[in-house]
Amino acid sequence: MPQFDSPHFGTIEYTDDQVVEFPQGLPAFEDQTRFLAHQRMETQPVIYLQSLTTPNLCFITLPVETVVPAYRLSLSVEDRRALGLDETKQPQIPTDGTPTEVLCLAIVTIPPSESKPQPTANLAAPVIIHRETRRAIQAIQTEGWYSHQHPLPVGEGTCS
Repeated sequence: MPQFDSPHFGTIEYTDDQVVEFPQGLPAFEDQTRFLAHQRMETQPVIYLQSLTTPNLCFITLPVETVVPAYRLSLSVEDRRALGLDETKQPQIPTDGTPTEVLCLAIVTIPPSESKPQPTANLAAPVIIHRETRRAIQAIQTEGWYSHQHPLPVGEGTCS
């Protein structure tokens, strides 16, 4: 079983089905194409996207439906093509907890503790992972329904 040494999590054993491929990288991180989708029981539903080439690079993400239960995903034909999805229809995201063909993740920003503003989620440009192929992109939502700084509540049972 492959292993990866992360400064954030120590040595992680993983399987190939946990590796996510971003063929074009992520905006501002175009050279980063392979990530480990890593979950920890104590921080669920958080999914960490740990770079497999740059150990210090790790994104904190949340499934969008945990932030906005009725999140409306709209992918361009080009995005659907890049993911290997049916180009004639929009992919669905879970509304009842049942997995669908894509996993839609919001990248979370946690400000420095001394500044005290609350964490935010980028709902305007979610990470979309095709569950079967593990191919992924960051897709800009052009409809303007969502913010790149959607506030996350802070308190008991939430991000803190």
